[in-house]
Amino acid sequence: MTYVLRLYVAGATARSREALRSVHDVCEAQLGSRYDLQVVDIYQEPALARKSQIVATPTLVRERPLPVRRFIGNMMNSGKFLLSCDAGRGAGDSP
Repeated sequence: MTYVLRLYVAGATARSREALRSVHDVCEAQLGSRYDLQVVDIYQEPALARKSQIVATPTLVRERPLPVRRFIGNMMNSGKFLLSCDAGRGAGDSP
Protein backbone atom coordinates (compact mmCIF):
# COMPACT_ATOMS: atom_id res chain seq x y z
CA MET A 1 0.00 0.00 0.00
CA THR A 2 1.34 3.43 -0.94
CA TYR A 3 0.72 6.36 1.37
CA VAL A 4 -0.20 9.58 -0.43
CA LEU A 5 0.91 12.58 1.61
CA ARG A 6 0.69 16.28 0.93
CA LEU A 7 2.80 18.79 2.86
CA TYR A 8 1.58 22.38 2.74
CA VAL A 9 4.24 25.02 3.41
CA ALA A 10 4.43 28.81 3.19
CA GLY A 11 7.28 29.78 0.91
CA ALA A 12 10.91 28.68 0.90
CA THR A 13 11.56 29.54 4.53
CA ALA A 14 13.80 27.78 7.02
CA ARG A 15 10.65 26.48 8.74
CA SER A 16 9.36 25.04 5.46
CA ARG A 17 12.68 23.35 4.73
CA GLU A 18 12.81 21.90 8.25
CA ALA A 19 9.25 20.58 7.92
CA LEU A 20 10.09 18.92 4.61
CA ARG A 21 13.27 17.37 5.99
CA SER A 22 11.46 16.06 9.07
CA VAL A 23 8.60 14.55 7.09
CA HIS A 24 10.96 13.02 4.54
CA ASP A 25 13.13 11.48 7.27
CA VAL A 26 10.13 9.99 9.08
CA CYS A 27 8.64 8.65 5.85
CA GLU A 28 11.91 7.01 4.85
CA ALA A 29 12.29 5.45 8.30
CA GLN A 30 8.72 4.23 8.65
CA LEU A 31 7.48 3.73 5.10
CA GLY A 32 10.57 3.11 3.01
CA SER A 33 9.48 3.47 -0.60
CA ARG A 34 5.76 3.10 0.19
CA TYR A 35 4.90 6.80 0.04
CA ASP A 36 4.29 9.61 -2.41
CA LEU A 37 4.97 13.04 -0.90
CA GLN A 38 3.80 16.18 -2.68
CA VAL A 39 4.94 19.55 -1.35
CA VAL A 40 2.54 22.43 -1.92
CA ASP A 41 3.65 26.04 -1.43
CA ILE A 42 0.48 27.91 -0.51
CA TYR A 43 1.91 31.09 -2.04
CA GLN A 44 2.42 29.35 -5.39
CA GLU A 45 -0.85 27.37 -5.29
CA PRO A 46 -3.35 29.34 -3.18
CA ALA A 47 -6.37 27.76 -4.89
CA LEU A 48 -5.25 24.27 -3.86
CA ALA A 49 -4.69 25.47 -0.29
CA ARG A 50 -8.19 26.99 -0.21
CA LYS A 51 -9.76 23.87 -1.71
CA SER A 52 -8.01 21.74 0.91
CA GLN A 53 -9.03 24.20 3.65
CA ILE A 54 -5.49 24.80 4.85
CA VAL A 55 -5.51 27.40 7.63
CA ALA A 56 -1.96 27.02 9.00
CA THR A 57 1.43 25.82 7.82
CA PRO A 58 3.11 23.52 7.88
CA THR A 59 0.25 21.04 7.46
CA LEU A 60 0.76 17.40 6.54
CA VAL A 61 -2.26 15.66 5.03
CA ARG A 62 -2.47 11.93 4.55
CA GLU A 63 -4.73 11.56 1.50
CA ARG A 64 -4.42 7.78 1.16
CA PRO A 65 -5.18 5.36 2.65
CA LEU A 66 -8.49 6.68 3.87
CA PRO A 67 -9.61 8.26 6.11
CA VAL A 68 -7.88 11.55 5.36
CA ARG A 69 -5.81 12.74 8.34
CA ARG A 70 -4.18 16.13 9.07
CA PHE A 71 -1.20 17.06 11.20
CA ILE A 72 -0.64 20.77 11.76
CA GLY A 73 2.41 22.41 13.26
CA ASN A 74 5.80 21.10 14.30
CA MET A 75 6.76 18.34 11.88
CA MET A 76 9.41 17.09 14.31
CA ASN A 77 6.54 15.04 15.78
CA SER A 78 5.31 13.76 12.41
CA GLY A 79 6.46 10.27 13.34
CA LYS A 80 3.69 10.19 15.93
CA PHE A 81 1.29 11.31 13.21
CA LEU A 82 2.27 8.48 10.89
CA LEU A 83 2.18 5.93 13.71
CA SER A 84 -1.27 7.13 14.74
CA CYS A 85 -2.31 6.56 11.12
CA ASP A 86 -1.10 2.94 11.24
CA ALA A 87 1.73 3.72 8.83
CA GLY A 88 4.15 1.32 10.42
CA ARG A 89 1.76 -1.61 10.23
CA GLY A 90 1.91 -4.13 7.41
CA ALA A 91 -1.20 -5.31 5.60
CA GLY A 92 -1.39 -8.56 7.57
CA ASP A 93 -0.67 -7.07 11.00
CA SER A 94 -3.39 -6.91 13.60
CA PRO A 95 -4.58 -3.55 14.98
